[in-house]
Amino acid sequence: MSSKLVYRTLRPVLSSSVQFSGLGTGPGIRGHIISHLPTVRFFSSDTSSPASGNNQPENPIRTVDGKVISTYWGIPPAKITKPDGSAWKWNCFQPWDSYKPDVSIDVTKHHKPSNFTDKFAYWTVQTLKIPVHLFFQRKHMCHAMLLETVAAVPGMVGGMLLHLKSLRRFEHSGGWIKALLEEAENERMHLMTFIELSQPKWYERAIVFTVQGVFFNAYFLAYVISPKLAHRITGYLEEEAVNSYTEFLEDIDAGKFENLPAPAIAIDYWRLPKDATLRDVVYVIRADEAHHRDINHYASDIQFKGHELKEAPAPIGYH
Repeated sequence: MSSKLVYRTLRPVLSSSVQFSGLGTGPGIRGHIISHLPTVRFFSSDTSSPASGNNQPENPIRTVDGKVISTYWGIPPAKITKPDGSAWKWNCFQPWDSYKPDVSIDVTKHHKPSNFTDKFAYWTVQTLKIPVHLFFQRKHMCHAMLLETVAAVPGMVGGMLLHLKSLRRFEHSGGWIKALLEEAENERMHLMTFIELSQPKWYERAIVFTVQGVFFNAYFLAYVISPKLAHRITGYLEEEAVNSYTEFLEDIDAGKFENLPAPAIAIDYWRLPKDATLRDVVYVIRADEAHHRDINHYASDIQFKGHELKEAPAPIGYH
């Protein structure tokens, strides 16, 4: 019997045995329950059963509106539930990505510029904030959305460039790639939260498109030329973000801005109580920005002392 014939005979058996050997059900990560873990099909990417001739997968992946997504590559979705047994509804993050932020962090800290690079970074940020404040004034929701589209850029650029550097030099990054990408993802989740409360107008989207394109390229060049300058600029940007969210909180407390119920994504991401409000959301986001401020000033300080980031432990999971 030829090897091809043997393979064709055993292929359905091997595929089925791998597909259904499964990992079953059991406790998930950090107290959450994973009712079905993805299985891997090594011998066949065909989801139909060759023996039965059925062209439909047994457990098709469906979108929220019920449409079937092709499972040709044999990657079934993980069915994850919350501790209370309800379904986990988010695809953009998982239960183990959620956290309870440290809101005790000092939000008044400021890095005093002490050299030319620091002063250049500081006054660059002070100059950039003038047109932003003139345009948005006290329109906090619009300001926050624009702020987060910019704030999510530095971590991604820094993580990407450190990733490429690690590959070129055949060396570890000391965890800084992960730390910076965590920062970028956290900033993006801030934006995903705000768009649950308000949708930007067409001209605000145009502003974001323009600002993001300019800022990404400018920050990319700054990081290539001087990473310590780039991190210092980000540190000062985060200081301004903290100040902006402090003003947001003051206006909510003064009754100038409606204290809406917190969106569901915020409650699950920051593990907030079910009756949380917009004030609670802004409060934890301000704490996040303060942590990002510390991370970037810390990264800049490391490099000002003549060291590379990989020589110091990265603050992974610093919330």
